[in-house]
Amino acid sequence: MRVLAAMSGGVDSAVAAARAVEAGHDVVGVHLALSRMPGTLRTGSRGCCTIEDSMDAQRAANVLGIPYYVWDFSERFKADVVDDFIAEYSAGRTPNPCMRCNERIKFAALLEKALALGFDAVCTGHYATIVTDAAGNRELHRASAWAKDQSYVLGVLTAEQLAHAYFPLGDTPSKQLVREEAGRRGLSVAQKPDSHDICFIPDGDTKGWLAEHVGEAPGDIVDRSGAVVGAHEGAHAYTVGQRRGLRLGTPAPDGRPRFVLEVRPKENTVVVGPKAALATAEIAGSRFTWAGMPPVDPATPFACEVQIRAHADPVPATAVVADGELVITPGQPLDGVAPGQTAVVYVGTRVLGQCTIDRTVSAIPVDA
Repeated sequence: MRVLAAMSGGVDSAVAAARAVEAGHDVVGVHLALSRMPGTLRTGSRGCCTIEDSMDAQRAANVLGIPYYVWDFSERFKADVVDDFIAEYSAGRTPNPCMRCNERIKFAALLEKALALGFDAVCTGHYATIVTDAAGNRELHRASAWAKDQSYVLGVLTAEQLAHAYFPLGDTPSKQLVREEAGRRGLSVAQKPDSHDICFIPDGDTKGWLAEHVGEAPGDIVDRSGAVVGAHEGAHAYTVGQRRGLRLGTPAPDGRPRFVLEVRPKENTVVVGPKAALATAEIAGSRFTWAGMPPVDPATPFACEVQIRAHADPVPATAVVADGELVITPGQPLDGVAPGQTAVVYVGTRVLGQCTIDRTVSAIPVDA
């Protein structure tokens, strides 16, 4: 099998490529240059696609004895991930850029180019597994180690993309074993720290970055009744569930802290209220996809589990497709769900599908 190994410069993708070589596949390594922003070029950047990372990937490819290339996807990345991030925040939503990168770059743009060049699969260092059922359909499942499981961020993959995806690390019990394997293989990235934060915001200051790219627009902070209780310099700087940094001029009647419940960009207002009002009884999204075969009858409610963050615990739920939306009702209220987040639906260990959350229904009535 001809395999294109996406090599980020980290230990996971290096070991994944090594395992693909060891399995006897014809492997070519590729590093994606995703950003031309100056901040991502300096030493110490905490993202995942820096100049240093490309050199680490090059060294790993040399050790493995495979061809290596750097592909410039920066324009596509800016349009599909960075600009989308700005647009979502401007619309009062909370996006997940890693989901968009997997959806539109690694398993869309990269896979399209790989297939056009005659490759059979794209290999990555994600911790997830692919299972083929009796009928030959491929299913996406959680990794064997739940502590490192990354199936949530892969929930955007479609059946066609799964058909050409290859995750060699899915059955590995721990990240430490991957590091030890990298050391035995002579890979210099064996003890390289994991990347974190948003790769195109290398200093981690998301609020400052958004202020620079979206601009400041002073407005009101209101309670659930509409009464003004404070002011803000830009609604984009607030997310559902936020408590710190509100600087409210009017204390709550009960003296308890208040949290961001909603961001209304059209009105340029931020709505705050008690923590109890963050409880969400229903979520829904019209932008949904199935990871492999869909339910036999998605218009009939079916039992599942829903996960709304990469490291959140799954919650038992019921889901149904109605009026063009995937509507999910958790068995217990979810805390602090924001439009723009991704809800991934599981059945057992299998990723069934996902939706970008468009709307939420609070478990606490406004007049409560």
